[in-house]
Amino acid sequence: MTTTAIPDHDVLLFDLDGVVYVGPRAVDGAVEAIAAALARGLRCCFVTNNASRTPHEVAGHLRSLGIAADDDDVVTSSQAGASLVAEYAQGGAVLAVGGRGVSAALAERGFEPTSTFDARTVAVMQGYGPDVAWSDLAEATFAIRSGLPWIATNLDLTFPTPRGLAPGNGALVGAVAAAVGRRPDAVAGKPEPALLLEAVRRTNALRPLMIGDRLDTDIAAGSRLGMPTLLVMTGVCDAEGLSIAIGEEVPTYVAADLSCLLDGRPLPRFDPSASPAGSEER
Repeated sequence: MTTTAIPDHDVLLFDLDGVVYVGPRAVDGAVEAIAAALARGLRCCFVTNNASRTPHEVAGHLRSLGIAADDDDVVTSSQAGASLVAEYAQGGAVLAVGGRGVSAALAERGFEPTSTFDARTVAVMQGYGPDVAWSDLAEATFAIRSGLPWIATNLDLTFPTPRGLAPGNGALVGAVAAAVGRRPDAVAGKPEPALLLEAVRRTNALRPLMIGDRLDTDIAAGSRLGMPTLLVMTGVCDAEGLSIAIGEEVPTYVAADLSCLLDGRPLPRFDPSASPAGSEER
C-alpha cells in the first residue's frame, strides 16, 4: 500500500461542515486532530462553501469548540466570490444576496453591498443566508435580467444540519436561474477553483492537502487543481457513494475521521478496487 506522511504537506485545507463540525458541535475527534497537526507546525486553513458568515464569525465558532484559529485562517466562498466580482467590475454597488458574509466580503474588496437593484448596481453576488427571502431572489432576478454579471458563491444543493440535510445555496441559485433562463457567469465555491486558489494565495501554500467530506465539491475541487485529497466519512459521503466515485471525484486518501492526523501517521492511499470500509482502520 502506498502511503504519504502528513508532514509532506505544508498547509492542510479543511472543509468545515461535516468535517470539523456539524451545526454547533464538533465532529468527534476533530478538535484533537487539528491540535495535533498544529503542534507539528502545520498551517491549518479552513475553507468553506458556506457564505453566510464572516471569517471572524467562523473563527469564533472554531475557537468556541477549542480549535486555535485566527480570522486569517478562514477563507469563505464569499471572499472568493468577491475576487471574482472584481474581474467584472472595478468598484461600485453590488447586489448582495445572502448572509453577513456576502456583504462583508464585498466591502473588504472595496465594493458597496446593496440589497436593492438600481442604476448604480454593477453586479450581483448570490450566497447562502438563512434569512434569504423571495424579495431577495426577485431583486437578483431583476438585476440579472438587465444584463449584469452574476456571481454565485457556490452551488451546493444541500448542507448538513443537526436535523439532517437542508437546502443550500445551489437550490436558491436554481430558483433564480429558472427565472432568468441562464446559469451564473461564475461560481466561487468548490468544486470550481476560485475558493481553493484564494486559500492558496492567502496562505502561500506550496504543498496543500484538501480535506473534505463531499466527493462532488471538496474532492473534485482538489483534483481539478492537482492537489492530493483526503476524504473523511463524517459528513455527506457514505461507503456506497465512495464505491461509485469516478474521475475527479476519486480521493487520494480515505479515512474514517480526522483522527488519521494524530501522531503524523501515514495516510493510506485509496484503492477503488478495495472495500471503502476497509480503507482506514480506526
